[in-house]
Amino acid sequence: MTGARPRASKKRRARERGGGSGGGAAAEAAPGRERRPAAAAGGGMSWARAAGRVLAALLLAASALSAALLASGDALERGTRGLDGKKHVELKMDQALLLIHNELLGTNLTVYWNSERCYHCLPQVLGSVSGSGKPGKPSVAPVAVSTQHTSILQLNDTLEEREVCRLKYKFGEFGNYSLLVKPVHNGVNETACDLVVNKNPVDSNLPVYIALLVVLAVIIAVCFLRFLLSLDDFNNWISKAINSRETDRLINSELGSPSRAGLFGDDAQPEVWRPSVVPPRLRCVDTFRGLALILMVFVNYGGGKYWYFKHASWNGLTVADLVFPWFVFIMGSSIFLSMNSILQRGCTKFRLLGKVAWRSFLLICIGIVIVNPNYCLGPLSWDKVRIPGVLQRLGVTYFVVAVLELPFAKPVPESCVSERRCPSLQDITSSWPQWLVILMLESVWLALTFFLPVPGCPTGYLGPGGIGDLGEYPNCTGGAAGYIDRLLLGDDHIYQHPSSTAGKILLYYKDQTKDILIRFTAWCCFLGLISVVLTKVSENEGFVPVNKNLWSISYVTTLSSFAFFILLILYPIVDVKGLWTGSPFYYPGMNSILVYVGHEVFKNYFPFQWRLQDSQSHKEHLVQNLVATALWVLIAYVLYRKKVFWKI
Repeated sequence: MTGARPRASKKRRARERGGGSGGGAAAEAAPGRERRPAAAAGGGMSWARAAGRVLAALLLAASALSAALLASGDALERGTRGLDGKKHVELKMDQALLLIHNELLGTNLTVYWNSERCYHCLPQVLGSVSGSGKPGKPSVAPVAVSTQHTSILQLNDTLEEREVCRLKYKFGEFGNYSLLVKPVHNGVNETACDLVVNKNPVDSNLPVYIALLVVLAVIIAVCFLRFLLSLDDFNNWISKAINSRETDRLINSELGSPSRAGLFGDDAQPEVWRPSVVPPRLRCVDTFRGLALILMVFVNYGGGKYWYFKHASWNGLTVADLVFPWFVFIMGSSIFLSMNSILQRGCTKFRLLGKVAWRSFLLICIGIVIVNPNYCLGPLSWDKVRIPGVLQRLGVTYFVVAVLELPFAKPVPESCVSERRCPSLQDITSSWPQWLVILMLESVWLALTFFLPVPGCPTGYLGPGGIGDLGEYPNCTGGAAGYIDRLLLGDDHIYQHPSSTAGKILLYYKDQTKDILIRFTAWCCFLGLISVVLTKVSENEGFVPVNKNLWSISYVTTLSSFAFFILLILYPIVDVKGLWTGSPFYYPGMNSILVYVGHEVFKNYFPFQWRLQDSQSHKEHLVQNLVATALWVLIAYVLYRKKVFWKI
């Protein structure tokens, strides 16, 4: 994607300075018509807007194409029949059929299962199979096995509780397998376990590949169309094809009003910032916010029911674990930018404190309402009201960070931007009181996490409890963090379905691209290095593993490092070079509260959800979730065009 056309921008500025009169090729070609010069400028704007409509149509066509490609084909037979042709088990999503053939005479077997991703987990009983009655006539027992990760199967003699055989295998979705357990006749009392594929599995990731190809095709089409629109010959050919009456109508509607481009076009007016003027919004910040928000919507709607679009069971990271911290990161970056802007307009700190408190209160209240849906379950009992949630965490975080920043906040000196005379570490040294408070809060977190005694649990425990750690601490989920949550909020008021079932840099160094990028790179590397030390580059063996459930320090530093890396890419591309306008993520980023609340409230309503023909199909879930997410992008775009924004 490319940025705005310089030629169109120059024409627009010339028209604004000259009261609508401007020269150009159109004026020379038709000197007898006084309005032709304006038509040239108006035509450029109208075609930018027309391009947006074409691109919006491309987006909808791509959604329809992906839906057609993904939804084609008959319902899949789930591979539930064995070699004997009998139907054994009705498979669900992310499952395969395993037929265990036991040829051991008189030896009953118990089958245990565990996932390779479940660290030090207690094996779970998967099924049992009786011993063979006579040679050559094995007993057969069907079981369904998970296909998300590599499985560890262990077969034990039921009577003697000794291990007969053990194997690791990555099963494929809806595949049909046989495990042949038979004695080895070599004079030694040994048992052979051989795995046979009766029916090949399906590629459950194929719908994701198709969706990515469709998105890539849309991006290529957008870039090609914008390239055509940047060519004068193409624009002239288009202009000649326009009916003159339509041209005049577009001129009359566009003169005197700001240019508004299409869904992937440049809709921002040229902004000239001076020290005495409030700085403009940075598109890279809104683009990043929109990117995190759209990923959050897609994940919350189900993400096609793929495991990597769900939260990690305990330690580790998936796509779903990225979005919330990024949203918090952008909110924190925006606090200083907006606070500086408000203070420059002459607002008192006391009045600003009132605004901060009111906004935090509204965020918490809205969050409590949307996480407690009761329209399908009847009246909600106060004993079951869930208190924590996404907006609640954002509200509390916003209040703490803003109140911490407010006593020390000062408008950025004009010399920092106009004369570029900010000290090299001004973004850090000016915030030393805030750094001290943050270090104190982190110290309190570490002290509580590793030294608070928890009844019935080892001090400093960070595990998932339950079957984790070989089932030794079943009621110690989250260690001190879980204990404090249950103590303060109670078991009935917390989430009941856990997964274990830069602003100052941008402002102080405004327009100093090299300095900004150096600092983004430094913070990215510094935070990444902290994560390397804390985790030992391991998912489970580090001092403090990356854990979204606990919001561990390594989780915060890792995601912050990723966030600085993304800004390192977005800032020069979007705000400096203008190679990309940030669309379509920019639009939901400008209306984030409305999109988030809306997607939560209407997630069970058509057209965001409908009854699937096959509820056990990744393909159908992915289509539904992509369409729902694309609709919210389209809604955000329409609201942006209508200048409708929900701010609290």
